[in-house]
Amino acid sequence: MSTVRRLLTRKGPEVHTITRSESVYAAVERMAEHHMGSLVVVDGGTVCGIVTERDYLRRVILRGRASKTTRVEEIMSSPVTCGSPSDDIDACMTRMSEGRFRHLPIVEDGALVGVISMGDIVKLLVELKADEIKQLEGYISGGY
Repeated sequence: MSTVRRLLTRKGPEVHTITRSESVYAAVERMAEHHMGSLVVVDGGTVCGIVTERDYLRRVILRGRASKTTRVEEIMSSPVTCGSPSDDIDACMTRMSEGRFRHLPIVEDGALVGVISMGDIVKLLVELKADEIKQLEGYISGGY
């Protein structure tokens, strides 16, 4: 059983945010700059939503809205499901799959401490399985 804290330790604590009053254009620009598919929306340091490339496509492009005049709060997903560093990775993966979202802000004591994605979880699980296989191979060959 692996926790979100372990994943954040490997991934690092860097989180990119945007405020609800900024333009969607600024959000898309920031996502492109940092090669990411989402930004956590904060209001006074508190998580109030999340904006994703999917939100942009569905709520701006498909509706013929202007990116530079539409505010993030008009298209963000809210309320947003958040996780905790002590959460189990498998439980987070299940929650994300059932909720059909790919990014989970991680909050501890009211403060945003990280974000994990479904890709981060898959990468960790692949690494854990590779370690497990290596240990089993060592056991079978008498190396342990």
